[in-house]
Amino acid sequence: MIKGKNIKLRDWLLQDLPAYEYWHLGRKKWMDFDGPYYPKPTEQELQERITDFKQKINNKNWPTPRKQLAVASLVDDQLLGTVSWYWVSEETYWKAIGIIIYDEQNWGKGIGYEALNLWVDYLFTTAKEIVRLDIRTWSGNVGMMQLAKKSGFIEEARFRKARIVRGLYYDSIGMGLLREEWAKGNQG
Repeated sequence: MIKGKNIKLRDWLLQDLPAYEYWHLGRKKWMDFDGPYYPKPTEQELQERITDFKQKINNKNWPTPRKQLAVASLVDDQLLGTVSWYWVSEETYWKAIGIIIYDEQNWGKGIGYEALNLWVDYLFTTAKEIVRLDIRTWSGNVGMMQLAKKSGFIEEARFRKARIVRGLYYDSIGMGLLREEWAKGNQG
């Protein structure tokens, strides 16, 4: 568990799964910003994901560094969102990271900023081979771009009119952060 001032990043618990299912069924506001150009999982795919979570929770089968952690309230341990990473290039230890804060009532309160900074610090601390982290987003997700910039990420790529959301074209954005930039404290 990684504790911040108001939140913590932790492994998944069985008690998280009903909330996780709720936030992934139907249309929720967070879905309008988190890769809305990709298809959402079907209900069957969601149930398979939940079954996989149950097995990992019961077996305590977590890799190091973790690929995903729950973002939870420090006060009541309630699930607030997730942080995750995926390989851009395993050969060069290049990872892209993501963050979701589910309930828009929690947006703009510093929760995402705290979660992102805890996640970046965790990844740079536990995986010494990583020299950079990326955030991939789109120009319609202004909040994510501002959050990344506040945390020290620099816009490095802009692919014009590369994403279609609700019938409109948007730019695809790539933002990067180097280990030495993080070490110098360029965030927020």
